[in-house]
Amino acid sequence: MMRRRRITSSDPQPDQHGPSGWHLLRTKDFALLFAGQAISQIGDSLNKVALLWFVYTLTGSALKMTVVGLLQTVPPLIFGPLIGVYLDRWPKKPVMIAVDLVRTVMILLIPLLYAFDALTLERLYLLVFLTAVVSTIFGPALASSIPMIVPRSRFTAANALLQSTTNVGLLVGPAVSGVGIALIGAQNVLYVDAATFLISALCLMPIRMRESWRPKEGEAETLQVLQELRIGFRFVFLQHRAVFFLMVTAALFTLGSSAFVFLLPVIAKQLLKVGPMEMGWLWSALGVGMLAASVSLAWLKQGELRERLRMIAGSLAVAGLAVCGLGLVNLPIVSAALVVVIGGSTALFTPIVWAMLQELTPERLLGRVFTTFSTGGMSTAMAGMAGFGWAADSLGPVASLMGIGLTLLLTAAVAEVFSRRSQAVAPVSSTPVPLLVR
Repeated sequence: MMRRRRITSSDPQPDQHGPSGWHLLRTKDFALLFAGQAISQIGDSLNKVALLWFVYTLTGSALKMTVVGLLQTVPPLIFGPLIGVYLDRWPKKPVMIAVDLVRTVMILLIPLLYAFDALTLERLYLLVFLTAVVSTIFGPALASSIPMIVPRSRFTAANALLQSTTNVGLLVGPAVSGVGIALIGAQNVLYVDAATFLISALCLMPIRMRESWRPKEGEAETLQVLQELRIGFRFVFLQHRAVFFLMVTAALFTLGSSAFVFLLPVIAKQLLKVGPMEMGWLWSALGVGMLAASVSLAWLKQGELRERLRMIAGSLAVAGLAVCGLGLVNLPIVSAALVVVIGGSTALFTPIVWAMLQELTPERLLGRVFTTFSTGGMSTAMAGMAGFGWAADSLGPVASLMGIGLTLLLTAAVAEVFSRRSQAVAPVSSTPVPLLVR
């Protein structure tokens, strides 16, 4: 039986009384990070729309256009764990700046090569792949840097505010990209996209990060990559039961939530019998719900581990019921309202789980833990999209929605069981502490 670890008076406690998480935007370092991410996320959305349109215009082939999406998906699956090893050896701020600068150059090369008639399809695919490889580094580096910028009691709020920049990017980016493509052409929109990554790098440069751990001299040479990978995997899957349960919960959540987003066009066309304009409104409704939840979460005080797990369980139970309800109604207005609820309920998951990981993981393992979660999330997302997509084609969209809803309800049940078997734990500083679960 594994021992339970109780917090003593000497353990650092979260501040439950100070100002809300929105106070972080008054601090120079987090405000710069937030601003850079807001601009970068809009640029990322610009890139997705403009690049796909550019490739389709260039080739006239839908199949060749989908290769872009494949090239952007493969790098996290292949390189994720390996990137985590090296990310834990390097300081996070220079890494994020370097990634943004490399992305600036890679995106800039596409319209430049096109302007000089030197852009072949093979070169375009290579630039897309290399951009995806370096982009795989940025997300885990950003998540790992939060404990070095904000106090522990504001981890959830910081993650929620950063998630809101993604929501803003999804709401603003495609619309701006569409207007830009119509006015100046897809290739010129890519110039704007490159500029957003440059601005993000400039915002990162003045930020101060308190990185307390550094590799000892020669350690990077003596520790083998496979050994470091083993240490990271052992921490996630064997050594710290809380992190393992979070991994299981995150995998189940991604399995259902990613499939739901993927099926939105099917829901619009087959269930609601509406066209692309109404489908766009459904997508916007999802974004509105997610943005509202992210913004609201920044106001809440960061509670104990058990309280946050119960919040996840409750929100995912609501999301699961709403997804099931969506399969039973065919009124666009009611469906849009349910989609808002689904967006808001599911948007609570990532900031809360990321904050718990930042508390429970030693600084020297943050890169490996977050890349492991990202790789697992990408794998289950692909499985969810493929599995529930097959169910929608073979059994119908209603059956697929019921399956997604049940998956989210199962995730809620796992989170509730986890909350009952856990108690508040202190953050891990250097030696990982096993969880308290019997």
